[in-house]
Amino acid sequence: MRPWLRRIPTLLGYAAAVLAVAALSVWLSVRVTPLQTVSPAGQTVQVGAATPDLNMSGPGELELFGQTIPTQPRFEGPIRPRLKLTHISLNAQASALTKPGGAQAAGKDLSEQLTSAWTRYLLWETLIAIGFAALIAVAVAGIRRSSRASMLWMLAIAVTSVFALNALGVYLLASATPAALRQVRGIEDLVGPSTPTPVQAVGTPAQPGVEAVVIGDSTAAAIGNAPLDHPTTTDTACGRSKDAYALYLAAANNWNILNLACSSATIRDGLLGPQQRGTTQVPPQLSAAMGAGKASVIIVSIGANDIHWSTMAALCAAANACDDRASTAYFQQQIAAFTTAYYDLLSNVAALPQHPRVLINEYYNPFGENIDCLKDQNITTAKAKILKSRLDQLNSVLRQGAQTFDFTAVPQHFDGHRLCSDQPFVQGPDADAPLHPNAAGELAIALADQQALSRTRTPTSTPTPSTGAAAQNTP
Repeated sequence: MRPWLRRIPTLLGYAAAVLAVAALSVWLSVRVTPLQTVSPAGQTVQVGAATPDLNMSGPGELELFGQTIPTQPRFEGPIRPRLKLTHISLNAQASALTKPGGAQAAGKDLSEQLTSAWTRYLLWETLIAIGFAALIAVAVAGIRRSSRASMLWMLAIAVTSVFALNALGVYLLASATPAALRQVRGIEDLVGPSTPTPVQAVGTPAQPGVEAVVIGDSTAAAIGNAPLDHPTTTDTACGRSKDAYALYLAAANNWNILNLACSSATIRDGLLGPQQRGTTQVPPQLSAAMGAGKASVIIVSIGANDIHWSTMAALCAAANACDDRASTAYFQQQIAAFTTAYYDLLSNVAALPQHPRVLINEYYNPFGENIDCLKDQNITTAKAKILKSRLDQLNSVLRQGAQTFDFTAVPQHFDGHRLCSDQPFVQGPDADAPLHPNAAGELAIALADQQALSRTRTPTSTPTPSTGAAAQNTP
């Protein structure tokens, strides 16, 4: 056998070892290379690479507040993008989007920043992979007690092989990734649009005489106030009150109004789906509202239960501070989930055949400058500011959604009548429903809604004077 033939197994072994070192270096570098952070339009996104695999194409990874999901676009190559959404500043996002041409500019900014961050990440990943390969080569040379020349030779081979493998895996096979990232104009481009859940009026009686409908949570039900004079089982289970703002609006407009609001309701469990209240199952509020096919006005009060506002307030009171990273991350996760459900709800409301005027009630801030009456509950001025800031973010989502669907968002201001004031509009900490509006607060909400109604078009339905104002609370 010729001498060079006898060296083939050895050469193949060296080649396999070099390839293994290069692959290990690239794998390690992807694991440790710091993600590159960008902040377009109020969103903080970190850009990196998903763990390489043997597939030559596939989706990237998108981490939304701890939940990892595959991206809608597919990318070429074994090394594909990993994107991590860590923060949403809704006020900054809304400000950017509502400027003239803001949506287009924000989308372009996002795509450019993602592409730039991907390029920066790859440069860092290449340098770190070369560093790993160099360390491994030096370690092997030291173990083998190789000469200086041999060590330099091994070092050169390791660095060259890593660079070549990266060039093949990223710059050649994944060369289309920057172009794909340039097409991303928003997070929805990465995950795809959500499919609205259609709601149908199944098993609900017709309500031809109803002129307005209220759907929502305990704020609209007016929990903690005087009960209805002749409540049904559902009225009692939902905590509906005769002081609810729906009844004030009914009296002011001579409406036959249907109040479907229920305590603890969320969008998924209450408005779009059924809600269990003790032994009573409450039908989906929107489904029941569809029975009022001639209603010209729908008022929506929702969101606090979706983001677990009461739980957050209780935890905030019990903790030394309520702006720690854990509670902040939890809130961001809840507000993101609520946003998806909220737009699902709005899509269903917009699809109603009678095309009613729609009011979206925002939430009031219960905390005033004076919070002395809350000392026993361990609520400080700093904590009250944090809770207010989270209500502001919820209201920003409510307002932005209303604008998107051409509905009317109605701010609620309890200025001068918050907790600890002489004449509060909010039930105190010792009441049956702390932080909820009292009768005066419900009247204030009704006045804000009435002003919003007066700024919109004239109602299409005309109340019947002979029937007088009436309010229905169950379908």
